[in-house]
Amino acid sequence: MYVAGDLIVYGGEGVCRVDEIGIPPISGIDRSRQYYILSPLYRSGKVFTPVDTSVYMRPVIDRAEAMALIRHMPEMKPEVPAHQNARELKEYYQATVSTYVCEDLVKLIKTAYTKRKRALETGRKVSQIDERYLKRAEEQLYGELAVALDMEREDVPGYIKETIAPAATL
Repeated sequence: MYVAGDLIVYGGEGVCRVDEIGIPPISGIDRSRQYYILSPLYRSGKVFTPVDTSVYMRPVIDRAEAMALIRHMPEMKPEVPAHQNARELKEYYQATVSTYVCEDLVKLIKTAYTKRKRALETGRKVSQIDERYLKRAEEQLYGELAVALDMEREDVPGYIKETIAPAATL
């Protein structure tokens, strides 16, 4: 169980701070259950979720894990999805972002960058599905790394580039 002040990755919200645990002052909830009252770090509002929810939750990675991930990024290879039709590709990307695993997000980002580069080189349009999931993966990954490294989310891509070998890019 998390405690007030913990930083967690919560479902599609990304990084949230646990503000308190209790019964929220809203109507229509099961008052016999305890709830996490969460504040998403990258949007306004509150999230009320039962402590025993099945929605994915885990602690944010720590600084050492974030640095190890960044050092390992140049070795991570883009994954070429076996699915090329739009529906299957969307399902593949959705399954990947839904793991909330930082390594999977890095691979998705590299895959989308590679596909974008190939499309631009051959004069084709960049896939909207690739772009949509690239954005989601970047938001999730950079949000968590920003918290782990105690920096602003928008500073994370530059920090990654400065930290890894200049020839390697994310």
